[in-house]
Amino acid sequence: MHSDRLPWHASPTTLTHAPIPADPVAEARHRDVAQLLKQVIEPTLKNDIVSLGMVRNLRVVDNYIYLRLYVGSHQLHLQEQIQSLLSSLPWCKKTYIQICTIPGVRTTLAISSGKGGVGKSTTAVNLAAALSVGGAKVGLLDADIYGPNVPQMLGLRQADVQAIDTSNGQRFLPLTAHGIKVMSVGLLAEPDRPLAWRGPVLHKILTQFIHQVEWGELDYLLIDLPPGTGDAQITIVQESPICGVILVTTPQQVAVADVRRNLHMFRKVGIPVLGIVENMSYLRDRFGEAIPIFGSGGGKQLAAELHTPLLGQVPIDPQICTGGDAGKPLTLADSISLTSRTFQQIAAALNATFCPVLVPLSSHL
Repeated sequence: MHSDRLPWHASPTTLTHAPIPADPVAEARHRDVAQLLKQVIEPTLKNDIVSLGMVRNLRVVDNYIYLRLYVGSHQLHLQEQIQSLLSSLPWCKKTYIQICTIPGVRTTLAISSGKGGVGKSTTAVNLAAALSVGGAKVGLLDADIYGPNVPQMLGLRQADVQAIDTSNGQRFLPLTAHGIKVMSVGLLAEPDRPLAWRGPVLHKILTQFIHQVEWGELDYLLIDLPPGTGDAQITIVQESPICGVILVTTPQQVAVADVRRNLHMFRKVGIPVLGIVENMSYLRDRFGEAIPIFGSGGGKQLAAELHTPLLGQVPIDPQICTGGDAGKPLTLADSISLTSRTFQQIAAALNATFCPVLVPLSSHL
């Protein structure tokens, strides 16, 4: 796997939940605004802010423009650039931009899968550990309400999550494990009890987790999504400034088919798919030969078909299960194992795109 910038495939142009008005004048103005916004290039991913899904809820009402701008802490300057650009429209009296960000968080990434049981949370935990070991400040939001396993994988148990008063109101304080800041529904729920939340309650809790956690300064916030494409995933995608998603699959065709659906969901809302991680790719026998227990080629096939990079192929490793049960990720427990090195390579590829200062010199050679 190459450690240079991720060659992710750009998402289709979309302005999420932005109905184009039927009035011909308003329709023409809407098109003019969209075309101008496409001239604003996000310097890290080198694509326009419309294609990246950063502009949502665009509306043109009479001589006024309204939009939401979803950005990381290092992208706030884009607001001024947009204001200046749209002010060139002769009919525009004022542009109202609602900034949607997570204070202090530079890059928000989602870890997702089309189906359960493919090792999505294991991938999220070990990738967070690899990024942290590489020098990044990392937070991990466990939003998998159906199986909040992240606390156990990081050695945390149910805890009284504290809230503090800030200038922006009350905020939850995340816990810290192995240098990673963690917030999870699993820290709030009673042990061994199902989280039977529906509709409005689910939406409210997930929204609070996105907007009411005091993360401090982070290079990365990883969000471990529930599997599938339901209400929880849509809520998180709509409410958070996710700048890209990593999809986790296993090699067999059943898993690949589900991931394909998941990928199209993200592209539909304009969020770039940064790449695919194929988990449980193979098992090494005692002679070092790779045995494809769950088949082979699924990840490569999906990557080629959907023009999305295959970031890494994670082998079946009994130690990764042991580390998860013991609360110490394998990436920390045995940093030189093949599995750990795979996560380190994925972390290096992310750093090459989002935090180049954290990429080891050897990765550039």
